[in-house]
Amino acid sequence: MLHGILERAAAATKPGLIEKLVGDFYASGTNVAAIDAQGAEPLRTELAAIGSVRAPADVTAEAARLHRLGIGACFTIGSELDPKNSASVITGVGQGGLGLPERDYYVRDDEASKKLRAQYVAHMARIFVLAGDTEAEAQAESRAVMALETALATASRTAVALRDPVANYHRLTLAEIGRLTPRFDWGAYLTGIGLPAIQVADVGQPKYLQAPDAQIGATSAADWRSYFRWHLLHDCAPYLSTPFVEENFAFYGNALTGAPQMRERWKRVLVSIDAMAGEALGQLYVAEAFPPEAKARMLVLVGNLRSALRDRIGRLDWMDEPTRAAALKKLELLGVKVGYPDKWIDYSALSIDRGTYVLNVLRANEFNFRRDLEKIGKPVDRTAWGITAPTVDAYYDPSMNEIVFPAGILQPPFFDKDADDAVNYGAIGSIIGHEMTHGFDDQGRQYDGHGNLSDWWTPESAKRFKERSSGIVRQFNGYVAIGDLHVNGELTLGENIADLGGVTIAYAALAKALAGVPSEKIGGFTPQQRFFLSYANCWHTNWRPEALRLLVNTNPHSPSRFRVIGPLSNLDEFAEAFGVPVGSPMRRSGADRVTIW
Repeated sequence: MLHGILERAAAATKPGLIEKLVGDFYASGTNVAAIDAQGAEPLRTELAAIGSVRAPADVTAEAARLHRLGIGACFTIGSELDPKNSASVITGVGQGGLGLPERDYYVRDDEASKKLRAQYVAHMARIFVLAGDTEAEAQAESRAVMALETALATASRTAVALRDPVANYHRLTLAEIGRLTPRFDWGAYLTGIGLPAIQVADVGQPKYLQAPDAQIGATSAADWRSYFRWHLLHDCAPYLSTPFVEENFAFYGNALTGAPQMRERWKRVLVSIDAMAGEALGQLYVAEAFPPEAKARMLVLVGNLRSALRDRIGRLDWMDEPTRAAALKKLELLGVKVGYPDKWIDYSALSIDRGTYVLNVLRANEFNFRRDLEKIGKPVDRTAWGITAPTVDAYYDPSMNEIVFPAGILQPPFFDKDADDAVNYGAIGSIIGHEMTHGFDDQGRQYDGHGNLSDWWTPESAKRFKERSSGIVRQFNGYVAIGDLHVNGELTLGENIADLGGVTIAYAALAKALAGVPSEKIGGFTPQQRFFLSYANCWHTNWRPEALRLLVNTNPHSPSRFRVIGPLSNLDEFAEAFGVPVGSPMRRSGADRVTIW
């Protein structure tokens, strides 16, 4: 459907504003002949600006310039709801600026990691050559970038450490940030990105922020130029000529994930448009794909899941009454968004044409960066969405205390408005329960019903929660994803808690819906069996070995098969539905069986 929407928008003779934006963006991205004819020429102005970096002050200025264009370098910056005052939008600064997936790729000493780092350096060199450098220049530049990025990675927090919201919150004044990073001119930088008036920011990882600051004094201007050139070229490579696209895929697609070939051009352009102008595409999508009755049925399911979770919280034997009352209050305050935003982003200030694809991308990046910064210091916009309507995903936002289900996920195998309850409760019902449970996982439980980072648990209930969640960590640490690589139970804890809670709550909601209704087999399966089959069907995925290793090393979600066997092996309801005997791997014993929510 999305392919057809893009093609029709590009072919429209009298398009409206949104249709023209989408159509022009798509036309520029699919005009391969024009893109190939230009090579790296569209980046000439930006590369020239990087070439003028000669002094520490220039590093600050160029970091600001690249951030405006959406290019990742040095660190990240943007708006966020103050974790301890969710009614306030403040500036958030965090670690970033790496070309490999995360910090451990730079510091692990095993042979596979060493090989991948060597491939990364060789890949950078080939990109530099495509941009016009000699082989000798490219080799020297790629080694310099690797050295600088390794210094940044060494100062970075691990993926597990980043999951602690309290440890990653540091509200600092601008003066305090300046003392922390004396070589970096924050006044000039903030003016450069268009944010000169801020007084405070949440610096997630202060120790990390000292690393790029230290490198201003320890790294030559030439090496900083190489670093900035690399990140510009790296971020833009997918939108440049075919040699750049193919070299980018050779490393990030094939070497990192094992993908044997690129997706079709239209699919790659679709992903770009969805990422950069997604609410324009979303408006066209929901007009064709999301009938009102789908939203109505979804809201009924959400209400039933909320009721089931309320019942379970009311009966938990490990939770004391003060904590239970606070948990129930948080559940009642939980917000719900289904389908698409009530208020769409205004794209009238975004200039997209049928000319140069990569320049459209950079203009869209700049538009989105500016929109994000404009939120700082303004009232919280509770109508805003964090993902686009066509996205096949859902999320829980702890600072907003809300769950969000875009139209894209409300289709098979996750949701079918014409399917029986067992199928929908097993699929989208478990997803709803999953997102609700995120409000009470090891991270989400640290936020209150108003989205503030606040400890609302009694010490005894918190102790019991941690004891139970440690069982999830042990269970998933025991799963071998591939070779000798185990699932990281600490990294995946929040998602594993949500998976277990989600399917448990959804099953309880189905039981209430089926109370007094004759148990009818469909296709030879009872409603209970259809529920679990529908749940498992959502995670029916094949992984290439390289992609599986990347997932385990970087992703807070467990590999798909463990998202099925992990939670279901803890449920007596599953064992009863399929007659799983005691002692079977899919029926964990009482000592090992985990229940939380």
